Amino acid sequence: MAHYRSVGEIPPKRHTQHRDADGALFYEELMGEEGFSSDASLLYHRGVSSALVDSQVWELADHTRTPNHPLKARHLKLHSLETGMCPVEGRRLVLGNNDVRIAYVVTGTDPSPLYRNAIGDECVYVESGTGTVESVFGVVPYRAGDYVVIPRATTHRWVPAEASRLYAVEANSHIHPPKRYLSRFGQFLEHAPYCERDLHGPTSVLLAEGDNVDVLVKHRTSAGIVGTRMTYATHPFDVVGWDGCLYPYTFNIDDFMPITGKIHQPPPVHQVLEGWNFVICNFLPRKVDYHELAIPVPYYHSNVDSDEVMFYVGGDYEARKGSGIDLGSISLHPGGYAHGPQPAAIEASLGADYFEESAVMVDTFAPLELGEGGLAVEDPAYAWTWAGRGPDDPAVFSNS
Repeated sequence: MAHYRSVGEIPPKRHTQHRDADGALFYEELMGEEGFSSDASLLYHRGVSSALVDSQVWELADHTRTPNHPLKARHLKLHSLETGMCPVEGRRLVLGNNDVRIAYVVTGTDPSPLYRNAIGDECVYVESGTGTVESVFGVVPYRAGDYVVIPRATTHRWVPAEASRLYAVEANSHIHPPKRYLSRFGQFLEHAPYCERDLHGPTSVLLAEGDNVDVLVKHRTSAGIVGTRMTYATHPFDVVGWDGCLYPYTFNIDDFMPITGKIHQPPPVHQVLEGWNFVICNFLPRKVDYHELAIPVPYYHSNVDSDEVMFYVGGDYEARKGSGIDLGSISLHPGGYAHGPQPAAIEASLGADYFEESAVMVDTFAPLELGEGGLAVEDPAYAWTWAGRGPDDPAVFSNS
């Protein structure tokens, strides 16, 4: 996030002495990306941020992945998925590859443990619920429709004010706005569908006392993704001030301005964020095509280079009518074959001037595999809904 922010007490010059009223020195920490070559922030701690007193194995939830083989479209009913209630430890893996993992959790109102993802950034879409994310940078409130973007290795915890449905996109990379939206200096350009005013970061520091404080850390080894429970001598939330361009923030999909046209616009106009080998888009209520012969729903298209994941979160998605897709559904349309609207949806869309639908899309440029959570809630009939019959039972959805 290349937008400078300063919060709390910081010295006039970086890398110089910064002391409290009694003369005690604060400890400066540089948190930066790509070594010393990209965005960074400087944090000033009351304690020593590397003062560990213990490190033990944290057993992660099941991260097993099953290839999408034989190849077919998939429909996963997330609202049928039973999860733990912890915003971190209760997540169940739905889909994933070596670049990104998608998990889902329905929380209670208890705070999560302190946690950080040392593998990559996280972008958590809030399907429903409210609460806050507390971090070393301060507090960020969240609400339904928010993307909560948390930089790699940020120590934080989720504090739901009410039960929350969280759709977590965990990257092996950093997540940021598309480069085509930004000037060469990082400012949002006039054609971008959102801007700096729509991004909400911490506004004050969060100080906590404590010793022997546990932090759950997700990280990588040659054996794959693992977890460690690190115990710190003092509480990580001891930052009296920080400044820089790296921090957690929220962006609400209601602040995204859809780009429309005279004929159907391709998915890149809906893009909101991107990481290495994947993009995040959102399809929102909007006016649709105004050519007199326009077909408002998408044309059939082959995902030559990508797998497409749609998470249906609001309204009535026109292109999927007759397929069994509903709110809380995920559709996976993998690379390797053509997909598009249900046949009856094409004629039904003619003459429409507005779509009342909301969906979050993740497109990946490497094949996605199914997590144990995805397999648990699959609708096996979905792949055959375009034809109206399948290999074992012709009584599938009729496309009407």
